[in-house]
Amino acid sequence: MTTADAGWPLDETDDEPRGPVGKAFRLSAADSLSLGNALCGFLAVCVLAWSAIRALQEGKPFEADPRFFGTAVVLLLIGATCDLFDGLVARKFRASAMGAELDNLADVISFGFAPAFMVVIWAGFNPATPFPLVMVAAASVLLAGVIRLARFACVKTKSGDFMGLPIPMGAMTVVSIVLLFPPSKLAVVPILGVAYLMVSRIEYPKPKGNLAAVVLAWMMINVACLTIWAAGLSGGDSLIKVGAVMQIAIVAAIPLRVLMFKRAKRKERKEAERVG
Repeated sequence: MTTADAGWPLDETDDEPRGPVGKAFRLSAADSLSLGNALCGFLAVCVLAWSAIRALQEGKPFEADPRFFGTAVVLLLIGATCDLFDGLVARKFRASAMGAELDNLADVISFGFAPAFMVVIWAGFNPATPFPLVMVAAASVLLAGVIRLARFACVKTKSGDFMGLPIPMGAMTVVSIVLLFPPSKLAVVPILGVAYLMVSRIEYPKPKGNLAAVVLAWMMINVACLTIWAAGLSGGDSLIKVGAVMQIAIVAAIPLRVLMFKRAKRKERKEAERVG
């Protein structure tokens, strides 16, 4: 019995090959980086889940362990490094037919689900923060990230920059909030703000050339600071706080700069209309 006989609509284009025939399942070097990004996100979730499972097995009240959180964040930073390089490698060498899809799927895991899960582990066990509020914050991070990636695939800005906060930067900002503040109702508010920035129309600069090198250096510095903090070495707490504050400040400064720029442009237009 055919699909037409069963009452299903038959699309004649379904039998047509899509993409390069015979090459759709060949992975390129860039795809390997995307898969590494996805694996890092998965391992970060596993590390966070194990921290809670171990506490339950021991019958102890759960408390966020810096070692587990530090390991998870380092994994996410490694995933972000893979994400930074996969596009460069694809342009330099060869991109496969499913490279863009693999990149987006990996980003959903590492920068959507993993930071959302971190929010749950951070505040979900704390009686000071209502669990429904925690779930709203975590879900907003995940859904905003998914919408952000879908829009990125469909909408291109005239300037070539990102429309909305890029999801890796959004994830790192959520992580910074989690590391900087103890769980509370007030601490959840900036997490919702990050989710809003991801789906906003504010344009963020795309890391190219020297800016890409600066971003990579910033990631490496963060990995070093997190390693010192997680190991309990002297000065680790100060380093992690400085890094988290700088991450939040960078993300917040760009929208403020855009607002100031637009206000200045409106003022110039009004003055020009007044003179004219």
